[in-house]
Amino acid sequence: MGLLITEALFARYPDLDESKLSPLRSSVVSTRALATIARELELGQYLRIGKGEEATGGRDKNSLLADSLEALVGAIYIEHGFTETAAAVLRWCESALEAATAEGATLDGKTALQELAAARGLTPPEYEVTQSGPDHDKSFSAVAILSGERFAAGEGKSKREAEQVAAKLAYDALLQRTL
Repeated sequence: MGLLITEALFARYPDLDESKLSPLRSSVVSTRALATIARELELGQYLRIGKGEEATGGRDKNSLLADSLEALVGAIYIEHGFTETAAAVLRWCESALEAATAEGATLDGKTALQELAAARGLTPPEYEVTQSGPDHDKSFSAVAILSGERFAAGEGKSKREAEQVAAKLAYDALLQRTL
């Protein structure tokens, strides 16, 4: 799948270098993205799983769904060859490719903000993170700070997610200043 997605991305974006194509590819072939595709194909209902896995919701676990999709791709390849496998994979991944591009996955938020800050002569971004909630259900809030300026807070279920949201908000705010 990685090969097919890499080839498709290179064909779509021939001018992007590896540093931008690689994160985009990773977002399309991530466990979460593959599990989403497996859910769309309703693969969970066809899994043979044990009683314990069934009891804990195994038919909807990202890792099992992603693995089942990869197994399906392998079976299609063995049965029908590369061309038909490529057609199926690209059809299934089309929405993931579009979503990744629309979300700006060519660069993650923190990297994009760091590059923009460097280009504009600002200090590298720093993040102020706070957390709230009980241990089993924590929420995080992060604020990006560049050259002493604080930007809007980003929220998430992990520190990394909150920082990514905060970086994207700061990036968007800085871009608006040039319009």
